[in-house]
Amino acid sequence: MADVQVNEAELAALMRAAQEGDSAAYGQLLRAVTPLVRRVVARRWTGSDDAEDVVQDVLLSLHQVRHTYDPLRPFLPWLMAITRNRLADVQRRQVRRARGEVAVEVLPETFSGEETKELVDRMADAEALTEALARLPAGQRKAVELLRIKEMSLKEASDVSGMSVAALKVSMHRAMRTLRAVLTRR
Repeated sequence: MADVQVNEAELAALMRAAQEGDSAAYGQLLRAVTPLVRRVVARRWTGSDDAEDVVQDVLLSLHQVRHTYDPLRPFLPWLMAITRNRLADVQRRQVRRARGEVAVEVLPETFSGEETKELVDRMADAEALTEALARLPAGQRKAVELLRIKEMSLKEASDVSGMSVAALKVSMHRAMRTLRAVLTRR
């Protein structure tokens, strides 16, 4: 395809028209900038992937962010920033691949298909916890009940129990330390 020579003002005018919904202007803009993007990518691209893939990536990015172009500013610096950013992204991706790293959008969750504890073990743990809670002093037991079992905030638990937030924190800390000691001895 022959290079289409278009100056900065014409590119900015095409982009403004494209932003206003003129699809013919948008097509003309893409035809005008593609050779320019190709030259920049060819000059800066050192990767093993096909440079044309990078050009297409830049054009796709241009399409996705075209609404962010400010018509009062020059068009070419905006386009070159997109090109530089996409080149950097692709080169980072290549480095990760070379190192054997795999980029994932969502990390998979893995769960054991089998129960990790038998039902009897879980029931014994629940009974031990109930017994240990019953042995706690009243203030500590109340703090555990409100903050952990009923999942109230410190402010809510303070209002319900009449204890200060500081007293609830101290009681909770002592209760957890006592419960940990009692349950680890079992």
